[in-house]
Amino acid sequence: MTAAPPLTWLYAPGDRPQVVAKALTSGADVVIVDLEDAVAPDRKAYARDATADLLGDPPPVPVHVRVNALDSPWAEPDIGALAEAPGLSGLRLPKVTSAAGITHIAHRTTAALYALLESALAVEQAYAVATAHPNLRGIALGEADLRADLGVRDDTGLDWSRSRVVVAARAAGLPPPAQSVHPDIRDLEGLAASCARGRVLGFLGRAAIHPRQLPVIERAYLPTGDEIERAETVLKAAAAEQGAQALPDGRFVDAAVVAAARRTLSLAGRR
Repeated sequence: MTAAPPLTWLYAPGDRPQVVAKALTSGADVVIVDLEDAVAPDRKAYARDATADLLGDPPPVPVHVRVNALDSPWAEPDIGALAEAPGLSGLRLPKVTSAAGITHIAHRTTAALYALLESALAVEQAYAVATAHPNLRGIALGEADLRADLGVRDDTGLDWSRSRVVVAARAAGLPPPAQSVHPDIRDLEGLAASCARGRVLGFLGRAAIHPRQLPVIERAYLPTGDEIERAETVLKAAAAEQGAQALPDGRFVDAAVVAAARRTLSLAGRR
């Protein structure tokens, strides 16, 4: 059985080390230390230095760092200070619009890279970005900026862009994208409904901005008891015979169905 993929990514502002420390014990699969939107310009240098100190040794959970936008004056110092930090698990690159942005960074670090697509142009370039370099390990949307760029009036206006990014990731052989953050930390019911919609679209897991959102995201993306039972039935049938076959309940089992069942059971181990 393959290891279960991460389902929760928790953002914490890089200029508040005490908040980062709490995030590391929150239960999130990955902590994202944010040097970009969460940090005011006059705090950028402090946030960078504090994050470099944090990553001098491997932390208890994987830590990614969202650096500043590549066309900003802070991006180069961010990458120079953090790209080879012993405790760094990944660099998240905001506002990527082309493959060139990825290759530029990939030549400077061996860290895993994750591209955030936050504009109409970026969505149009999703597959090119996703295949830019072997060190790119994932793509995702930055929906706040994308919503503003597109001028959409409600959440459904982003569904095409969401599907575009899911398809691009799959075509490039990358893991399914995680959903963008749900900005209202009190709206847990809305978060759950949004996660259910994201799961339908092919996302896997979600970024969060508060620890209270983590259990809602995990519950939404964990397989149900019925899904686990169905997956186990598929794998038992596949072990008994070779090739495609039909189960007694009429479901057709082939290699693709077996692969999906294995993914379900890899997640089931988290329950």
